[in-house]
Amino acid sequence: MKTLNKLVVFSGAGMSAESGISTFRDSDGLWERYRIEEVATPQAWANDSNLVTRFYNMRRKQIMEVTPNEAHTRIAELEKHFNVEVVTQNIDDLHERAGSQNVLHLHGNIMYAKSSGPMQEKAYFKLDNWEITEKDLCPDGYRLRPHVVWFGEAVPAYDEAARTLSEADILIVVGTSLQVYPAAGLIHYSENAREKYLIDPKASEMNLPSDFVKINKGAVEGLNELFAQLTS
Repeated sequence: MKTLNKLVVFSGAGMSAESGISTFRDSDGLWERYRIEEVATPQAWANDSNLVTRFYNMRRKQIMEVTPNEAHTRIAELEKHFNVEVVTQNIDDLHERAGSQNVLHLHGNIMYAKSSGPMQEKAYFKLDNWEITEKDLCPDGYRLRPHVVWFGEAVPAYDEAARTLSEADILIVVGTSLQVYPAAGLIHYSENAREKYLIDPKASEMNLPSDFVKINKGAVEGLNELFAQLTS
């Protein structure tokens, strides 16, 4: 049986933006009404856990109301041709809903909750709807918080993501500005990949290793083009 080449997709907010999900850099949308320090740090949770919970409830509701775009679908379709793994900075579940089977969420998955107690990385709880309330507790009695990595927190999945990129034969970076660390540093683990692509409307302006092929297009248009190239 022929062994399929390993293709790794490293995706960011630009993927989800084409489905209508705002990023925290947008000049409008949900993030514009809040400061990051108020809703996306451990200190924010300590100061006002109700505000943080309401904020992520709104984000979760928005995510549940949108659908995967054609870029998500193309990535899922690549599984017919390659051994595909997705490493995403996004906390939405659009890759999974499009059909991708192997998705690693670097910054967590908003469709899950976890304990706010000391054992928070040991158990995750799938949510049936968009709302978490102050009455929702883990088995140890701590309030449930969103399963997301906040600013100032460690990234538990980083080592696994680094291993995944190090094993790539083909790497596609799409929808990320590569400005958020430590996530942006992951591309430097892909030294063994023989093909590397960056899909972004501003790809030509980004400072990347010379072995990257830059595709100056959005996620949907760029992935449609690259899909045709890789599967022809």
